[in-house]
Amino acid sequence: MLKRILYIAAFMMQLGFLHASIVVLNGLTHNYKVENGQVYKGKVAIENTGSSTQNVKIYLQDFSYKSDGSINYTTPSTNTKTNTDWIKLNTNLLTLKAKEKTEVYYEIVVPDKISQAGSYWSVIIVEPVDDIKPSDKKMGINITSVVRYAIQVITDFGTENIKPDLKFESIKVDHIENKRLLKIAISNKGNVYCKPTVSAELYNSKSGQKISNLTGLPMGLLPTTSKSFYIDISKVPPDKYNAVIIATDENENAFALNTELEIRND
Repeated sequence: MLKRILYIAAFMMQLGFLHASIVVLNGLTHNYKVENGQVYKGKVAIENTGSSTQNVKIYLQDFSYKSDGSINYTTPSTNTKTNTDWIKLNTNLLTLKAKEKTEVYYEIVVPDKISQAGSYWSVIIVEPVDDIKPSDKKMGINITSVVRYAIQVITDFGTENIKPDLKFESIKVDHIENKRLLKIAISNKGNVYCKPTVSAELYNSKSGQKISNLTGLPMGLLPTTSKSFYIDISKVPPDKYNAVIIATDENENAFALNTELEIRND
């Protein structure tokens, strides 16, 4: 049950907000290995699962997040590692009938010269909007936003020999829905996107005996951002422990921290 909760939390981090009728069918993170001057094509598959017609707005934004749970969407080109200037959408507004599916296509035109190797990113926002209706108060039309999806488009340029640089920001015991969790805040100080998995080895502080080795769920981490990773420690007896916290990415790059941990009988 906890894994399901944490998976949904990670999913929501990428998604932004859920909508009852508009569904993105082909994932919320699109990754590309890119080269100078090349063109790459992608698509966002969308379905209106509702019983009425829905207008949908599609546009680009820059995007970042922090370990405190905050998510920041900004106008294109405000992030120094943005790729919004590289991406061209084939439409910015469409209308889906009930149960209708469609695909929005985009092109990534990589510049001939890029000053620094690393990951560049932005998000494609898929935002259902209210029906376009004449305004009662003034001339023109009103479009009221409802909710939105955020699809990350991550382009890795020259990252083959670049390793992430992960830093542990904080470690504390937290409680969520009657579960005792180890909350580990990690920031990515490097230039490349990675997807670390965090584990905790716990040793009795007096005897040195290894008590447990616990692992959380992997989550993506963009450069200059941070996230909180969670490990369920509900079954660990209250006591004082020596802990080794290890973050390992998909390429087996590992980052470790030794710390003291006290689990209280709350």
